[in-house]
Amino acid sequence: MSTAAPADIQLDASGRLRHFLTVEGLNRELLVRIMDTAESFASVTAQNVKKVPLLRGKTVVNLFFENSTRTRTTFELAAKRLSADVLNINIATSATSKGESLLDTIRNLEAMHVDMFVVRHAQSGAAHFIARHVAPHISVLNAGDGRHAHPTQAMLDVFTIRRCKGGFAGLKVAIVGDILHSRVARSEIWALNALGVDEVRVVAPKTLLPAHVESLGVVPYHDLSEGLRDVDVVIMLRLQLERMGSAFIPSEHEYFQRFGLTGRRLEKAKSDVIVMHPGPINRGIEIDSAIADGPRSVILQQVTHGIAVRMAVMSMTMRAGSDMEAAA
Repeated sequence: MSTAAPADIQLDASGRLRHFLTVEGLNRELLVRIMDTAESFASVTAQNVKKVPLLRGKTVVNLFFENSTRTRTTFELAAKRLSADVLNINIATSATSKGESLLDTIRNLEAMHVDMFVVRHAQSGAAHFIARHVAPHISVLNAGDGRHAHPTQAMLDVFTIRRCKGGFAGLKVAIVGDILHSRVARSEIWALNALGVDEVRVVAPKTLLPAHVESLGVVPYHDLSEGLRDVDVVIMLRLQLERMGSAFIPSEHEYFQRFGLTGRRLEKAKSDVIVMHPGPINRGIEIDSAIADGPRSVILQQVTHGIAVRMAVMSMTMRAGSDMEAAA
């Protein structure tokens, strides 16, 4: 499965989101519009009735071919708070596990008159493949595909940064950890650069950095203390041990000794630095518990903001899909 240029299938003729597959290639204006829309939904969670009727009568299907707790549940909550019906497909017991092709699975679900697919898949390009083959009124959201992209995670992270820092101009951001295997890192790099941060750093051992990583618009560091010097935001990444086919690190203990975030190392950053992590956290491997639970951490805020951001993307793409169906 190959990926397509974002403008080819992500946007409708008016430049609005039809699918949300990657932030790569999307302009600053559209990313800001997603965050502004998320801001309008952020207060819904504080209401007694945590629902708005925007997607009443619509059906959202969660197709998760990889395990997930945080992402799947926040997508489900987002859809329900927009008043949509939600169908969670158990892939382990679905016809796909019995040999049915991915496209046949999609066609059968389409026949049930659903309106959106939220897809997580181990193969890069799976969400793009589905988006190319669905009916015109159906929207596809990428909830993570292989090593390629995790666009809603990137958007909830930049939304969190904007809420904490007020904007992006002049910010230095350090992304620390397993850059090589991380779809989150790629999406964050694309989003942060599009939004105009001053500098994006990637900090990792050489074995966990992609070749020619500078071409992504980042500055690589192999020393954590130097990489954290004077930064405003630190984004820690999980070691993707399940994706490592060989010994990329000597041991988890040694990794923490060199690249684990501790209080002493965090002192190199600015005094008002915020610490982020997309989760799940491996305490004592990537980050010390005192930092993960400390005053500089906004990790739980990221989770909360994920619902508002996913509500925003769902509402924006579904409206475009509805317009296309009406015009057909």
